[in-house]
Amino acid sequence: MASSRGQEETEKLIENSRAQLSRLLTQLQDCEDLKEDLDPEEYEETRADTLQQLREFQNTLTRMTSGDNTLVSQLGSVQLAIQAAVSEAFKTPEVIKLFAKKEPGQLRDRLEELKTAVKLQKCTRESMLGQAVEILVALRQLGETLSPQEENFLAEHKTREMDGFEKASSDLGKTGVNAVLSVAGNQVRAAQGD
Repeated sequence: MASSRGQEETEKLIENSRAQLSRLLTQLQDCEDLKEDLDPEEYEETRADTLQQLREFQNTLTRMTSGDNTLVSQLGSVQLAIQAAVSEAFKTPEVIKLFAKKEPGQLRDRLEELKTAVKLQKCTRESMLGQAVEILVALRQLGETLSPQEENFLAEHKTREMDGFEKASSDLGKTGVNAVLSVAGNQVRAAQGD
């Protein structure tokens, strides 16, 4: 036991962090899925409570990573996924999950589904615009090349929150983003297995 030098404890802490993130993202997704069934005040209260829990979780991880460098890369990846949710750069939990799973193909499929939904009047243009921006930012962060039309669309519709998220993720650097996406992707896959 003594020879592990905290390795087992570190692995357990990372596992618990992933489980906590999974729970909070699932809670956020459930809130979005049940939006129509909840009255507006109840929806806002539940969503705000979940985002507050994510902020508290992020603060805890920040304190932990500032004191223990062995946890920095693993917990930093969880932090990026939390940052995406908390900063409200990504308002769609489905997009957060696809981003975390590093699924550019599925993100592009979702973008096409949104375009079709607008044409069939199954969703509003405003709703489509918000999700389309999230998807394009996620694709860019995954290293995908955007078409000139997509770049123009993004420049025209990107929010301040998205700019902040892109800056924060670029500050992490390519290695940090890859570590974050790897951990977040594992966390999402584990959550789906539950």
